[in-house]
Amino acid sequence: MPDTVTPPNILVSCQQTRFHRSNTIVSSGIDIRGLNVRVTSSAGEDISDRKGKAKARAEEVEILVDAELKLKAGECYGLVGRNGSGKSTILRALAEGLIPGIPPTTKISILQQTSSTTTTNSIESSDEEQPKTVLQHVVESDASRNDILRDISVLSQSLDAAVGDTLSPVYTLRQMRHFRLRAELAEAEKNASLRSGSRGLQARKALRVLEGRFKESAELVGQADEEISEETLQNEAREAVDLLSDLQSQLEQMEPLPSVTSQARTILSGLGFTPATMSAAFHTLSGGWKMRCLLAGILLQPATLLILDEPTNFLDLHGIIWLQRHLLSLRTTTPQKAILLVSHDRDFLDALCTTLIVLRDHTLAYFSGNLSAYEADQAAQKSYLTRMKEAQERQVSHMEKTIREGIRMGKKTGDEGKLKMAKSRQRRIDDRMGMQVGKGGGRFKLNRDLAGFHRTNRAAIETPPDEKIINIALPTPPPLRFPGPLISLERVTYTYPNASKPSLKGLTLVIHPGDRIGIMGLNGGGKSTLLRVLRGDGVEGACAGVERHPRLRLGYYGQHAIEDLQRIGQADPSLTALTHLVDQNPTTLTPPTARALLSTLNLHGPTVSATPLSQLSGGQLVRVALAQILHPHPTSCFWTKSPRI
Repeated sequence: MPDTVTPPNILVSCQQTRFHRSNTIVSSGIDIRGLNVRVTSSAGEDISDRKGKAKARAEEVEILVDAELKLKAGECYGLVGRNGSGKSTILRALAEGLIPGIPPTTKISILQQTSSTTTTNSIESSDEEQPKTVLQHVVESDASRNDILRDISVLSQSLDAAVGDTLSPVYTLRQMRHFRLRAELAEAEKNASLRSGSRGLQARKALRVLEGRFKESAELVGQADEEISEETLQNEAREAVDLLSDLQSQLEQMEPLPSVTSQARTILSGLGFTPATMSAAFHTLSGGWKMRCLLAGILLQPATLLILDEPTNFLDLHGIIWLQRHLLSLRTTTPQKAILLVSHDRDFLDALCTTLIVLRDHTLAYFSGNLSAYEADQAAQKSYLTRMKEAQERQVSHMEKTIREGIRMGKKTGDEGKLKMAKSRQRRIDDRMGMQVGKGGGRFKLNRDLAGFHRTNRAAIETPPDEKIINIALPTPPPLRFPGPLISLERVTYTYPNASKPSLKGLTLVIHPGDRIGIMGLNGGGKSTLLRVLRGDGVEGACAGVERHPRLRLGYYGQHAIEDLQRIGQADPSLTALTHLVDQNPTTLTPPTARALLSTLNLHGPTVSATPLSQLSGGQLVRVALAQILHPHPTSCFWTKSPRI
């Protein structure tokens, strides 16, 4: 079984792929129309059945259909939608440049929900790098600065080596040119495949020219030493010196490194890092602290579009408050920066968002305001449309009654006027009933509010649908048979090995059936240690005074539950949520029972039986983790952090 799984392919198309004026246009925002985004599993993926259970299979899922994406500088957008609707996929398509029509001057920085590594697009030196500290990792998170610094280092080393090896700067210069031509060639191939007509012809001509230059560059990189003339050697050596001077000039125009380091220290301090942890090696951090470090690097970068996918998931209360204040300050310090947020923290979104983007039914709807204002507006709009529909139904009922009476009297008395009046009122019911108010709130106008071909002259009155509320009920645990506390701690003290002071000292706690207890405290205050003691996770021999009910059955949701499920899914690409639950409880859980359990958490259909576990969204993985602890029925549940579902 492979150790890694290929991520799904994101296919994007939009109106700008053929009709935008130029891909070099300078813009302060993003305006993409006719946007279509769909996700497909890796091609050629053949996954065998697992013991007759449901198996993962390749399929195509539509995320957006004919949507409009509008992002303006200086605005803070909140992207909201159901779990699994494709929010993270849209953010990934933005960050990876998969959406055509985005101005090339737009620099995008993204913190993904499950970011774990970073990549660079520059020539790497052959020297083995020493482990970076947290502060160094944040300072060096700017890819553009890293590219310039690395190119300067490589060029400087080659020029220094030119005393003994005159060919060193020549080969270094050619390699750098070849690397840049490769990037230009990839962009030219994309333009040639997207454009048509005369612009497509020009793009294909430019592609052929670049292909010729790239071929010549490859030949120069592989040219033998004896084939390089003395004149070529001197000319390219001067070009290497000029390029080094240009790179140094670009570096001088950037913010000085001491200032960047000072900003990095401020951001890290706000996110909860102490001077000691700033000096620690990055690879020694836990998953949550690595995510904080990555967030600090993203905040430090001079991006024009800042994308944050669930930034509060790994922050404590102080960290969330600091991040909220920092993002608010960006409106005045960097008004040219746009922010796009995805978060389950309502207070966080309400405090920051100036515009809400609602992902629903494969399209994007925009609302000027925050989440609370949007919900209030939706409720008011639903109430208004409901009253309008009820009033119109009463009017139609009265008109139909008069029509029947008019037809009856007209036929009885032979009065053609009554029959004509009945037909006129029937035409009014057929053609004029529906929305009587235009989109702007004024009187309805057919040529403005209902353009095109339609069966009626009015749009139907449609009330906004109610959001489906998911009620998660903890199952009733089996009876304890005899009374008593579930867990009791009496003057418990615990000290980690090689620690200078105890994490818990003289702690007394009693948990009874039906208790609802919340644990609050600063980072490093011992909250996770207390839960370990309550669970008996490898600390029982080191502390006394802990007693548990003999029939106690624990359910535990850990702060790394999502990462654990992702590792399991990557180790077995054929594993789905359904097969995972059955494999975890082979004797007590059948596929129908597991499917019913997942459906109570709003996971159903192909999501649980056909979608690989490694391709589920973060919110969906949270629900799978909850399903793991809800079976068998626990008598007590512990949460290291409130699960965001």
